[in-house]
Amino acid sequence: MENDDVAARAAALMPSLLESLTELVAIPSVAFPGYPAEPVEEMARTTLRMLHEAGATDARLMDVPSGYPPIYGEIPGPPGSPVVVLYAHYDVQPAPPEQGWTTDPWRPATRPDGRVSGRGSADDKGGIVCHLGTLRLLADRPPCTLRIVLEGMEETESNLEAFVVAHPDLFECDAFVVCDMGNLRVGEPVLTTALRGDVACVVTVSTLQHPLHSGIFGGPAPDAMMALARLLATLQDDDGDVAVAGVTSRAWDGEGITAEEFLASADLLDGVGLVGTGPVGDRLWTKPSINAIGVDTTGIAGSSNVLIPRASAKISMRIVPGADPDHELDALVAHLESHAPWGARVEVQRTKAAPPFDCRTDGPAYAAARAALADAYGVEPGVVGSGGSIPLLRTLAGVAPGAEFVLWGPEDVAGARIHASDESVDPREIERMVVAQVRFLQRYAEAQEPA
Repeated sequence: MENDDVAARAAALMPSLLESLTELVAIPSVAFPGYPAEPVEEMARTTLRMLHEAGATDARLMDVPSGYPPIYGEIPGPPGSPVVVLYAHYDVQPAPPEQGWTTDPWRPATRPDGRVSGRGSADDKGGIVCHLGTLRLLADRPPCTLRIVLEGMEETESNLEAFVVAHPDLFECDAFVVCDMGNLRVGEPVLTTALRGDVACVVTVSTLQHPLHSGIFGGPAPDAMMALARLLATLQDDDGDVAVAGVTSRAWDGEGITAEEFLASADLLDGVGLVGTGPVGDRLWTKPSINAIGVDTTGIAGSSNVLIPRASAKISMRIVPGADPDHELDALVAHLESHAPWGARVEVQRTKAAPPFDCRTDGPAYAAARAALADAYGVEPGVVGSGGSIPLLRTLAGVAPGAEFVLWGPEDVAGARIHASDESVDPREIERMVVAQVRFLQRYAEAQEPA
């Protein structure tokens, strides 16, 4: 198919693809512990049916020791053609009322601006629909051998990494297409080429052998919660930049995002400003960031007039592409152990050291992806990073060390609001991504043909 034919056929598919998206978003497939299993199981069955209808008749639920099963299928291409894995996930984030939803997250609707709302509409049921559209256009005669992998626990404790290690032959390929990303702005294509990593630890500060009456001992005796607060405050300087000595930072040289664009999607409270220095793209993608993501101490309901002897916090630090996670975590631990006030005792438990990820940008898959985005959008694509980390990519690279990675999708940063209230997707991004994926497979197959 020529590019105009692909675009016309993708446009004709959109009504049925939006019906599929609506059906999928209506299923509350939250795989987190404590949520009911039935909706996630229903989501797996519904997605599997849609794959079969799109031509992936070999697709099936795979056996896993625990958790929700990944979906796997294969569609053979011409003999000797490259092998491409299409990845997305069918589970979603929770959507509690306290997030401030203005619509029912499980009743997808088309908004006045044309976007389809609902939890998972962008992340990542929109990605699944992109794959469904790609298969509907190509499943009868794909130019490459396609392997479809849809994960069921991406948003929680993933079981796919262990499955990949146990079944490496299923993931041997020439390229992975991860449809769980998006453009900065609708209609302006980008490829994601770098992801930050993530290191984490739990720090516990102790100051007393037991609680003490705050009226009798308060003043001279140090309170552990106050000591912990002062320790956490040392992790950032006055501008909000990470103040841990020895951590890695660099400048970003790809597509940028303005402070105004970031503010439009970040929903800060009135009067609250951004933290850190330098361009926003640097702060998001190539500078470390640090957060206390959990605190253990006496709850307000159970509080009394006592000094707290012990308090803990879980600290997460995003690390930049190219950084060594062990080195970065060592630097964080050394800082915590050396900055406690008043001689407070500090214990640090290391909990995570997930490496960053850099995509190869000099191979045939990357070239084909850039050309395919230009075909679909009519303009040359830019290059962006991602502040998030996907540890699965390292595992996949381990079982297919020669494979390239293409990271894209329909989740535009400016409007999708993934993981937040009022998540939505622009149908035009789904349509363009279907065109881009079809054209990528065609161009990649042509590039891999022997001269």
